[in-house]
Amino acid sequence: MGLLCHVENLLALLFTVLAVSFASTVEYEERAAREGWLRSEQEMKWLYEEWAVEHDKSYSEQGEKEKRFQVFKENLRFIDEHNRPENNHTSTVGLNQFADLTDEEFRALYLSAPINVSAAPSPPVTSRYAPMAGQVLPYTVDWRTWGAVSRVKNQGTCESCRAFATVATIEGLNKIVTGNMVTLSEQELVDCDQRNQGCQPGYIQFTYDYVVRNGGIDTDWRYPYTGVQGMCRPNRARAVRISSYERVPNYNEYALRRAVANQPVSVTIEAHGRAFRFHRSGVFTGECGTSIDHFVTVIGYGREYNGIDYWLLKNSWGPSWGQGGVGMIQRNFGGAGKCGILIQSVYPVMRRWTPSDADGEGTRSSE
Repeated sequence: MGLLCHVENLLALLFTVLAVSFASTVEYEERAAREGWLRSEQEMKWLYEEWAVEHDKSYSEQGEKEKRFQVFKENLRFIDEHNRPENNHTSTVGLNQFADLTDEEFRALYLSAPINVSAAPSPPVTSRYAPMAGQVLPYTVDWRTWGAVSRVKNQGTCESCRAFATVATIEGLNKIVTGNMVTLSEQELVDCDQRNQGCQPGYIQFTYDYVVRNGGIDTDWRYPYTGVQGMCRPNRARAVRISSYERVPNYNEYALRRAVANQPVSVTIEAHGRAFRFHRSGVFTGECGTSIDHFVTVIGYGREYNGIDYWLLKNSWGPSWGQGGVGMIQRNFGGAGKCGILIQSVYPVMRRWTPSDADGEGTRSSE
């Protein structure tokens, strides 16, 4: 009897979910038809075929293409609804390589389980970027204008975002200190950082610590990215070195702003929301919590024309996310920051580096 009741309850729950999903789809279609913005099945099919070619999508299993088309349509409906002007969103969303994935599939393939930052040794916090009385910081910073941001890269389905965020900060600092932009190897961190487990979720402290202990990191042209864990190469070079790494004081917007005024900084965020997954332009102010599951790099900050303060993020999801792989997220949100961006912020240190507090540009000192 207990088993029968359990099965009946599960069936009732399934029917409820299907009914809600069907009702929301019908509501969307009825409203769209009334207001004249419903896409036809033919148009959605055409968009799907065009999207599949653009993102090199092919499906070998029977029925898989049609299944993915149904998911694509649901995501397209979300995008159309979000972008309607009367919804007054501060950002737009658009199709990208994730458009044939359900929310659950996206989280499983591209994000970590919620990251417990206290489970690994915490990087030291110093006074380097602590708030200072009377200090004036640059109104806006964009490290791309200084050539301190390399091309946007794509982690693929390897959960190696920590490696990409670590590398981006080291590339940026090296450019600021030496004047040379050297693109570095995320694959070395995937293969050789033994305390993290390759393409499994891990801790960014360990990736920085690997670079320090290894005496540097190789270039990406010598040690290119494959997106799968392989054997650690014994003949790898040490093209760029760091002396240590530190953490920005937690939950402190001003301290993070001061740090970013001097160098790119890696941060953790909650990234599994659909509006963030399909982010295209504008400042993201959508719903998100603090169940952090992704690492990105803050490469600047500023204020949008509509008065919203933002952080400028370099992601590792390729150029179809955001504006060529870069997006804006709300700043001065309070608490843990928008999507938990203030929970853990880490940056590399070089011995020859002394931060400048006035202009967002680095200065050098003798060792």
